Amino acid sequence: MKDTHRSNEEAQAATPPLRSSELATNLAPDTGKPLTKSNSIRFACGFALVSILWALPFFMGASVLLPHIFDGMKGVSAEGAIGLVNSISAVFSLVANIVFGALSDMSRFKVGKRTPWVIVGGIIAAVGYVIAFNTQSLAIVVAGWCVVQVGLNCIIAPAVAVLSDRIPELTRGTFSALYGAGMIVGQQLGTFVGSFFLSNVHTGAILGTAIFFFSGIIVVLVWPREQSAATNATKVSAAEIARSFIPPTKGARDFYLALGGRLVFVIGAFMISGYQLFILQKYINLSLDDAQTALQVLSIITVITTIAASAVSGPLSDFLQRRKIIVAASTVLFAVGMAVPFFMPSATGMYIYAALAGIANGCYMSVDQALNVDVLPNPEEAGKDLGILNLANTVGQVLAPVFTTRVIAMTGGYKMIFPVAIVFLLVGTFFIMAIRKVK
Repeated sequence: MKDTHRSNEEAQAATPPLRSSELATNLAPDTGKPLTKSNSIRFACGFALVSILWALPFFMGASVLLPHIFDGMKGVSAEGAIGLVNSISAVFSLVANIVFGALSDMSRFKVGKRTPWVIVGGIIAAVGYVIAFNTQSLAIVVAGWCVVQVGLNCIIAPAVAVLSDRIPELTRGTFSALYGAGMIVGQQLGTFVGSFFLSNVHTGAILGTAIFFFSGIIVVLVWPREQSAATNATKVSAAEIARSFIPPTKGARDFYLALGGRLVFVIGAFMISGYQLFILQKYINLSLDDAQTALQVLSIITVITTIAASAVSGPLSDFLQRRKIIVAASTVLFAVGMAVPFFMPSATGMYIYAALAGIANGCYMSVDQALNVDVLPNPEEAGKDLGILNLANTVGQVLAPVFTTRVIAMTGGYKMIFPVAIVFLLVGTFFIMAIRKVK
């Protein structure tokens, strides 16, 4: 009996107790408890769905339907019209992302502080879709797409903040992977589905409107119910909302490196992905029918490779407790993929690009969102600060057409956009590797 007691004491001495900080990382921030298996599955499905359901209709419009409409407008440069729409709507996107992020931080709804905004965002985006695709006026298309961007960011800002609010730190990479993979899958599905409506844009627009309208409703029904925010102590005032436009300054070095890394990555990626239809027609020299078929193949390849990469990279990041190296390696792989069509200007070259870009994008988007949450200076202002980080997506998508059209104007074609995009991606690698707070 005495020997047994001594053995227990020796075993306890040999196994040091876990520090409270180590225990806390496996607990959900909102409940202070580990996620149940059921809730983990529901969160997993919800994070995948939320990004698929906003990305599918958004990219169906932005990458396929709108370029096709602009290409048929008399007296309008299709490339220039895309740049105009993106530039003006980006202003609304910038403001909406920060405002809705801050408002969701301050909300006191009984159904939760994030839930109502996700639902309302889908409805607003649906209204914008109706406006944009029921006119022959470029000005009204721009106005409608501005409304779409407002609704889109009303979904994204609070939805991404849920990663900080409700997901344990140790499993954040996995759920971030699902969100990131969903976004890429949604983007490619948007391109794939949109390609079937090139001859019937109106029907495609009805489908996009319906998806947007029900997107937020579906997601909040799938996610575990959010706790009441009726006792939220965060002060609600115009001054607080105005303060949300002030970026963090204290302990924010890594925050801005993450912001810069994502910005240049998005610029480089969208210089190509935002112009795939035109690249196939004007660089690869395919007919509209052949370009439509090629778009579908590109989408299928990208979806498959993205899902495969995301399934591995997110859990691997959590297991290794490493974010930077996965994000940096994915940007390098993406750059390699972009080099292929530069040297091989054919449909096959674009298919190889799609495969490598899908793997790279799956890895990047899977882990980068978790990295962004990890570098937040103040988790209490997650909605606001993630809104600022997400500006990189909006600003990047605005600047990408600017650089693309500038390169086309200077060189007379699409060939040189590939090396320029590669430079942006490689610069992003240096930003990410310079982060200190995250391994």
